[in-house]
Amino acid sequence: MGRVAARTVAELLITVGALIVLFTVYSLYWTNITADSAMSGEITRLQTQWQQPAASDAATVAAAPAAGPSSSPVSSPVAYPPGRAFAVLYIPRFGRDWKKPVVEGTGVTDLQHGIGHYSGSAALGGVGNFALAGHRRTYGNPFDDFPALRPGDPVVLTDGTNWFVYVIDRRPFLTLPTDVHVLDPVPAESGFTRPGSYLTLTTCDPPWGHSHRLIEWGHLQSVTPVTRGTPAALGG
Repeated sequence: MGRVAARTVAELLITVGALIVLFTVYSLYWTNITADSAMSGEITRLQTQWQQPAASDAATVAAAPAAGPSSSPVSSPVAYPPGRAFAVLYIPRFGRDWKKPVVEGTGVTDLQHGIGHYSGSAALGGVGNFALAGHRRTYGNPFDDFPALRPGDPVVLTDGTNWFVYVIDRRPFLTLPTDVHVLDPVPAESGFTRPGSYLTLTTCDPPWGHSHRLIEWGHLQSVTPVTRGTPAALGG
């Protein structure tokens, strides 16, 4: 009996070990492969769509060029299609070739194929807080280098019609997942004191955990038509 029990325990341990290895491979590699493929596909779809006359998945945001936190671009209500990409995000600090699609929604499936836009937060370029979320690890590790962001770093987005350049205003802020006030139109901890066009970036901390959130805030610096060429923040 003792020998049979020992063999059974050994088999269970081997099975558990194999499952752990498979889960690790899935988390570390396979989710990255599938996410990278999905994100590339979303960007290709957007670029193809933008080349078509009058093609757009979302309402256009009316916004005037902004000079800083105190500027007041025109706000316009926008409803982006849930689960669909509507913009492309570039963060030069994360690498020359780093670019990700921005998807409406922050659910599990949304973040598996893009950076998620918090539904209910401001529209791209509009007055209020344009808030985004991304994975730190797994599903492409899009925000793996989040702690490297520094004040003055540009964050650039395009919706196919305009370029929107935001500028980071502070170092990453650590808080709890329950601190939803970081998504307020004028977040208290951000240092902003008046209405404006702001950007919030959020991700998990520690990299493999969910106990805290890292937050970055920035303000809208400029809005220019894509017909004027790539903005200087991207080497244009």
